Order: sequence, then structure tokens, then C-alpha cells
Amino acid sequence: MNLGELGSLLYEKPLLALTILAILVAVAAGMLAQRRPRLGQTLRNLSNLGLVAALLLTVTQIALHNTRSEAALWLDETRPPSIEGSETVIPLRADGHYWVQARLNGEAVDFLVDTGATYTGVSKSVAARAGLQPDPDDQGVMLDTANGTIIARMATASTLDFGSIEARGLPVAIGPDSEVETNVIGMNLLSQLASWRVENNRLILVPRATPKP
Repeated sequence: MNLGELGSLLYEKPLLALTILAILVAVAAGMLAQRRPRLGQTLRNLSNLGLVAALLLTVTQIALHNTRSEAALWLDETRPPSIEGSETVIPLRADGHYWVQARLNGEAVDFLVDTGATYTGVSKSVAARAGLQPDPDDQGVMLDTANGTIIARMATASTLDFGSIEARGLPVAIGPDSEVETNVIGMNLLSQLASWRVENNRLILVPRATPKP
């Protein structure tokens, strides 16, 4: 391997380059330790910092590639969606689901987009934070969740917005905090869209065109 190939390899693998540099600095520190102890100690400290940084970056890289690890989920936090033209784009999260940060009656709430859910649903505490109250004529509905069948109360959200998507007067199911761990956007919202599709691990939502006045 010539110097050009070595340089290209180190450029493509910055963690390897950082580790090698830290080792070389440690060797230099050992050579200077007796003649120039202060400089040797400084170089040794720099070497230690480089090795620690390389270790932390390696652990982070492994965690991100292990999509089921808690570290991957923590590092891959829910974010607001991006807008491309009129389309709202939600990337696939490390847990294999599509999460989006939306505003429910103006309150920031993290939602799982669940095409298997009939209704958009939130926990009782989230509903209280967003000012949602059960509808006066609500009799409750039975919903199947990951924790089993629950009885939810139905409310009407004034607004639910994210990206280019705007829902008004949306029915929302409110479940007990003890049984609802995840707030979901269900088919009662998705069915209002012009279309939705999955491409290259991205969920793409297309709103209906707003009628011109």
C-alpha cells in the first residue's frame, strides 16, 4: 500500500485515523518523557483524550447500527417532519416505526403514525395538556391496543398540525394513562389525505389541495 492509498483509507475511516494518531502521539510522549517531561505529559494527555474520543465514537456508531438498542432509540429522537414541495416526509426511526412531532391544539406531542389504528388517540394526561374534553354525547368506544382492549372516550381536537398536514375538528380517542403508552395518528386522519406512501424508508404524506376561493 502506497502513501496515497493509505491517505485515502484514513480519510474514509476517520475513527481509524484518530486511533492511529492517538497511538503515535503516545509513542512520541514516551520518547520525550525523560528529556522534556512537561511536553511528554501534555502529549500523553492528548493521546488519552484521542483514545477516549475514538472509543466513545465507536460505541455510538455500534449503537446506531444496532437499531434495537436503547442507545439507538435515545440518539434517534423524534423530530418535526420535513416538507418537500407540498409533501410531508417522515423518516423511519431506529425502532422500525414512523414517529412525528406534531402540535395538538397548539401543544407539542410525539405521535406514532399507525396505519392499523382506526382513530387518532392520546393518553388522558396528554389530552388534559392539550385541553381536550370528552364530547358531551360520548358513550365511549372499545379499542384494541398493544395492551389489550380498552374503553376510550371520544373528543374533538380543534387542530392537529405537522409539516404540511392540517387537520381540523378531528375525532380523538382518549385512553387511560395506565393503558396508553403511545400517542398514535390513525386512519381517521390519514384517510383525509390525498395519498400516502412509503419510499426508501420514508413515509410521504400528501395533503388534499386547498380549494381556491
